[in-house]
Amino acid sequence: MFPLARIRDRTFGRLAPLMKQRRVRRVSAAVLFFVLLTTLLAVQFVPDKVNLKEGQVSPVQVSAPRSVVFEDKGKTEELREQAAAAVRPQYDRDPLVSGTVQRDIANTIAAIKDIQSDPKASQQNRVDRLKSDLPFTLPAATLAVLAQPASGSLDQVERAVNGLVAQVMETEQGVTPDKLDSIKKNLCDQVDRLQFSASYQNLAEGLINHYLRPNSFYNADKTHLLKQAAMNTVQPQMVTIKRNEIILRPGDVVTRDSLAKMEALGLVQPGLSWRMFAGSALLVALLMMVVLLYLHQQNREIYLQAGHLYLLGIIVVVVLAIAKAIVAINLPQWPELGALFGFMVPVAAAGMLIAILLDSQVAMLVVSVISFILTLMIDGQVNFGIVALVGGFAGVYSVSKLSQRGDLARAGVFTSAANVVAILIMGLLGNNPFGLVLTSALIFGLINGILSSVLTIGALPYLESAFGITSAVHLLELSQPSNPLLKRLLTEAPGTYHHSIIVGNLAEAAAEAVGGESLLVRVGAYYHDIGKIKRPYFFIENQMSEENPHDKIAPSLSTLILTSHVKDGVELAKEYKLPKAVVDIVEQHHGSGLCSYFYHKAMENGGPDNINEDEFRYEGPKPQTREAAIVLLADSVEAAVRSLHNPTLGRVEGMVRKIIKDKLMDGQLDECDLTFRDLDTIAAAFMQVLSGIFHSRIEYPDLNKELERRKARGVGARKQSSRKSAGG
Repeated sequence: MFPLARIRDRTFGRLAPLMKQRRVRRVSAAVLFFVLLTTLLAVQFVPDKVNLKEGQVSPVQVSAPRSVVFEDKGKTEELREQAAAAVRPQYDRDPLVSGTVQRDIANTIAAIKDIQSDPKASQQNRVDRLKSDLPFTLPAATLAVLAQPASGSLDQVERAVNGLVAQVMETEQGVTPDKLDSIKKNLCDQVDRLQFSASYQNLAEGLINHYLRPNSFYNADKTHLLKQAAMNTVQPQMVTIKRNEIILRPGDVVTRDSLAKMEALGLVQPGLSWRMFAGSALLVALLMMVVLLYLHQQNREIYLQAGHLYLLGIIVVVVLAIAKAIVAINLPQWPELGALFGFMVPVAAAGMLIAILLDSQVAMLVVSVISFILTLMIDGQVNFGIVALVGGFAGVYSVSKLSQRGDLARAGVFTSAANVVAILIMGLLGNNPFGLVLTSALIFGLINGILSSVLTIGALPYLESAFGITSAVHLLELSQPSNPLLKRLLTEAPGTYHHSIIVGNLAEAAAEAVGGESLLVRVGAYYHDIGKIKRPYFFIENQMSEENPHDKIAPSLSTLILTSHVKDGVELAKEYKLPKAVVDIVEQHHGSGLCSYFYHKAMENGGPDNINEDEFRYEGPKPQTREAAIVLLADSVEAAVRSLHNPTLGRVEGMVRKIIKDKLMDGQLDECDLTFRDLDTIAAAFMQVLSGIFHSRIEYPDLNKELERRKARGVGARKQSSRKSAGG
């Protein structure tokens, strides 16, 4: 135990510092997601197909879930082999061989005749000469007979043997090497029927066995070409399977034809081969590389944030795992509907989550990748991938501009409608029964959209919290007046609340004008002064009476009270668990700006030599983002314009541009990415909002004079009426 414990501690002790390295963590996460995705794509966890072999008895009924036309490759190959076997081997004939053989036979017969007709030679001498001159061996008795003159018998043998040789060599195929022995035997049998004497029969058979040789030789290339041509004439054997056609019944023996039909329908459970696993691994690696390259080129912010990459990986793995589970569902009672469960895969949930949390364009890319993988998971059925793609794009589009939380529910409805239309189109293209198409479109399309919306709403808070992402949905919740912190601001510091609302309007308009996050800016403006809740009456907008508490304390203390609302606001924001982006705006909305009123007041009281300017500045930091800088400018502009006694449009615009210039010259905008053009655009956006607040009004007449005029008019009317009555 102790050695194992030491080994474990030593191993983890070495790995712990290594895992803290950023690159190691990213590579480890990439490997983990790679393994998970490859496993989901290649491994069938819940077998939804039969595992039958040829010759096996089927225990279940197998029906065709859809119509399909496929090539029976086994039957086609069998017919092609038969066509190739019907082609006869091709031989090249040598026309000179037949003549040569016949001449050799004739020369041998002539030599025998010469020996027989030699009158000087004795019998033994002729036998010896025959024995030495003949190229083949004959029995001694046969040689003794051949040594005696019998030219007529030799002529008969010559004619018979040459006739047989010529006959067999001039056939269509001729004499081939492989058939030489059988042809020799056949010719010898024919010689036996010619009724020669035994000696001359032996001579004829010897001539045939010795001189007969092949005159046709096998041409492999020509034979191969003819066989190939014959195979090419065989057309592919196409087999048509109708929907609901019974392939096998319980108790039927699995044949080659039935097995081919099940393979064409994708009903046969394939074994996990190394080729399949390797192909899936390479495909997953390729798709991961495509996504990472896109992020590196088009969205470097997400690429550099490891948490964002982990978020993408988790969403893709979870959605594909749900897809794997849905596709594995089997309904033996309704095989037609069970085969369409792939339409329920909530790919739109992945698109909506990524669009809300990260980026809409990245969401489109991920939806495309998931749809492609889903197509491969469901045996390459493109209709499921297309429906997933359409539904995913619809989900991304429907949440691209969220304005309230109810938009998520409407996004589900929009996604359902898109899925219904896509399923209808794919069903009509597949030539399926219209009733089944309509039913599947309504059922699966609606379920898909609702499931996607439910998954998005349910997973969103957890993903936001886990990865520290502030989504538009969370910001919308924070912008509601019913939020507890905003309620406190309204009741405890009402002037600050209304000031924050106007600042929010100004900042939102400016953010939209320069392409910033307008919703974040509006929410940040609502909460930027929440620190004033702690001491509301020390801020002029909350003072109901003419008494100002700052008149009774030193400027330095007033400055301390004013500047502390930033720190108090940050503490309150963290207490109420506001997002970090909003907390940053609360902390940076004054930057390191100068409390100029109290600074100048202190200068008047104590003299410039005794005053340290840094003591009258906010602690900072300066705005780090354009959103925080816009809130800083909007806050300063609203307070300054509100202090104007005669706020005409000209004076308001002059004040707006002066405030922006002062903040720029004071260095408060040095650490954000606003440009001079942005500042000019922001000033114009501020004026557009302020012009609606400080527009010119109709000058109403003096009410006292109007009442006197109406009273005098009424008295005159009564006198005139009484005169008319008297005259009547």
